[in-house]
Amino acid sequence: MASDTGTARAEPSAPADGDRPRRPRRFGGSRLGGLILALNLLSLLILFVGALALNEWTRGLIEARQETLKAQAEILVKVLGDQGITQGEPQPTLDYLRASSLLVDTFIPTGQRARLYDVDGIPVADSYAVTEAIPGQPLPPASPAGTPPPPPDKEREKRTSVRAERARAELAREVEGALDGQPQAGVRLSESGDRVVSVSIPVRHVEQVLGVLTLEAGDVDETIAQQRAALMPFALVALAVSLLTALLLHLFVARPVMRLSAAADEVRLQRARAISLPDLEGRKDEIGDLARSLETMTETLSARMDAIEAFAADVSHEIKNPLTSIRSALETLPLVRTDEQRERLTALLQQDVRRLDRLITDISNASRLDAELNRDRPRVIALNSLLADIVSVYEAGRKPGEARVKFAPSGAETVSVVGRDGPLGQVFRNLIDNARSFSPAEGGVRVTLRRDDLDFERPIHVTVEDDGPGIPAENLEAVFERFYTSRPRGTAFGNNSGLGLSIVRQIVEAHNGRVVANNRMGEDGGVIGARFEVSLPAAAPPRRA
Repeated sequence: MASDTGTARAEPSAPADGDRPRRPRRFGGSRLGGLILALNLLSLLILFVGALALNEWTRGLIEARQETLKAQAEILVKVLGDQGITQGEPQPTLDYLRASSLLVDTFIPTGQRARLYDVDGIPVADSYAVTEAIPGQPLPPASPAGTPPPPPDKEREKRTSVRAERARAELAREVEGALDGQPQAGVRLSESGDRVVSVSIPVRHVEQVLGVLTLEAGDVDETIAQQRAALMPFALVALAVSLLTALLLHLFVARPVMRLSAAADEVRLQRARAISLPDLEGRKDEIGDLARSLETMTETLSARMDAIEAFAADVSHEIKNPLTSIRSALETLPLVRTDEQRERLTALLQQDVRRLDRLITDISNASRLDAELNRDRPRVIALNSLLADIVSVYEAGRKPGEARVKFAPSGAETVSVVGRDGPLGQVFRNLIDNARSFSPAEGGVRVTLRRDDLDFERPIHVTVEDDGPGIPAENLEAVFERFYTSRPRGTAFGNNSGLGLSIVRQIVEAHNGRVVANNRMGEDGGVIGARFEVSLPAAAPPRRA
């Protein structure tokens, strides 16, 4: 019945979890999480560094522009002074008409505006007012005849008026500061709403301030546009890092998960018995952990399926034996002629029925064993009380001709283990039943409990001894296999299903224990019985309050 489906991409399997060395954990236990965090932080760091660098660069440009305008304004003030716009006789005065004639476009650099204020902060000359150029924007195409003019946008006009008033107030504060004798420089809004770099220089005659010359340049927006253009390489690098991050996540996370999902679907559709992706299992991150866990899980499931198939085959074979014997006896029964023969056939039928009943019972117990082990929660069990109760039941129900069962505890000390009392009780009942079935009527079964402090891993030892014929040396390990029914000559046939000791080993190993079989030897070197020893870990001592 073994399935002929294979393992997808069969390769040497990864070691079990217990055999793999623990690797150091990073970034809260996730290596992939650390990679994702590092890549995202890298892109943010690039933008942050770029913004800081460009901020300093922009600040330097504006400061350099202010220094340039300041130098130009000082030169312009000196030139105006040389042209005689300031006079000292009979008292220091400012020649407004002469200054206005000098503040023309040909004298002021393109893109700049110069304004002159008197000592009271009143504008007396403006390069835009005396320019020979005609300001304004081209007129839109003419509307067809009879088209009414568009209604005025009062809200827009209001916003423009408020903006212009705010700009004039900022300019007035700058001029007032310059009238105090201190040059002023800064970035402000113009009446049109544009940002301008502005400097205001006092106009002096000797030491007396006669007015203020304000020089402004409206190329701040161009500087900001240059800043944004300079930021583009950083943004493109950050975008490239983000795209690289997405690509890496796709290659190293999304695609492997998709492959694992496809491999799991192959197992689900019964096209394979186990998942095997060696290239993923060799990874040292969470994807590798997942691949190894899935492979181990599917291999365990595959082994369990194989065990179920083998168990079903063994059960079919074992049930067929008594059924064949029953069918033969029933077919022979009409042919017998004497009562003695009929009684012999009837006894044989009863023996086969008992054998079949015990076999079915043990098969049912074995099939429910995994569920019982997973359903019951482990707890602290006092083995002294458990073994004493089990032995007392056997003694109370002992019939004439059956071997006696005795329990010998190791002192008054309570010996405790962590486990499930139901399955552990089944372990000791199976061992006692097995020992009684081989012991003669005058013999006995001895159950002992002791603690071996030298055995640090499994210090609790339970021994079950009988006075039977013992076990062949070559079968000391085979007795724990399913349906092992080899019996020495002279012992009753049909009293054992061959599953009892197999169930014992399965339960003991589920409790992290060990069970071994050996023979008891007499003084003459002969076998005088069998001994089964169960070793279990001890329960941790209770904490003191």
